[in-house]
Amino acid sequence: MKLLNMFEKLQVIYLAGGCFWGVEAFISRLKGVNQTEVGYANGMDLAPTYEKVCTGKTGHAETVKVTYNPKIISLEELLERYFSIVDPYSKNRQGPDVGTQYRTGIYWQEECQRDIVLKFLKEKQRQSSKRIVIEARAISSFYPAEAYHQKYLERNPQGYCHVDLNSLNDEEFDHLTKEEYEITQLAMTEPPYSGKYDNFFEDGVYVDVVDGEVLFSSEDKFDSGCGWPAFSKAINDDAITKNRDFSYGTTRIEVRSAKSNSHLGHLFHDGPGGSPRYCINSAALRFIPKDEYLKKLNNDENQK
Repeated sequence: MKLLNMFEKLQVIYLAGGCFWGVEAFISRLKGVNQTEVGYANGMDLAPTYEKVCTGKTGHAETVKVTYNPKIISLEELLERYFSIVDPYSKNRQGPDVGTQYRTGIYWQEECQRDIVLKFLKEKQRQSSKRIVIEARAISSFYPAEAYHQKYLERNPQGYCHVDLNSLNDEEFDHLTKEEYEITQLAMTEPPYSGKYDNFFEDGVYVDVVDGEVLFSSEDKFDSGCGWPAFSKAINDDAITKNRDFSYGTTRIEVRSAKSNSHLGHLFHDGPGGSPRYCINSAALRFIPKDEYLKKLNNDENQK
């Protein structure tokens, strides 16, 4: 039941804004966005492909399915960031891409999102003398795009993109290395056996590399042989969240830091005797030796 409650914290909205490569790359970098998937939405064809959608005859829009944590980023904030990367006055065109498949659209999944979306667009229209042509309606269908379209710009950083990705403000992540940023913010995975904490068993705690929140203890770390640090449990249930992850054609349980929303790794149940195995990227963690951590706790207590 607790796992189900964690899933219920997340919400889904669908955003269309031209070529879905750039929209996905931008939205996926926002703090509070847990997962993105590109696909074809609200069309007539029951088996759309990229080639068919490109004809403009299927009625589909290139769209990004956005799973987000409303406790970290509200729908209004998400829509504001989306609005900043589209031309809301251009119908069936974004950048050099022309066709009904490149129309702008906000498609809600829950009825409770409807009023928020319509109120947002009404306020934007009030502020402008030009007519906003962003389509706003409930999602009626969504078909995931082919695998090579998913996370396209992560795999092809020099690929075509009509969105200015430099407009993102990542100052809060300046202290992260490139690998730490890609893993915690873009949900990438370090190669097996490459992480500094894979074969590391000193006494201490492991904290979130983004904000320093304590996540795991060395007392719960074990050698699973999987190539990544493995823990039997988190330091406490409130330190992490668990989300369904449908990437790469599989269903897994993604593990994130509750406070910073950093991607950490995945939870499996193939530990000793079928016990939990929290498979965590080393680059998502920072180790604090036991003596240093106890000293910090004492200092914090004395300052109260």
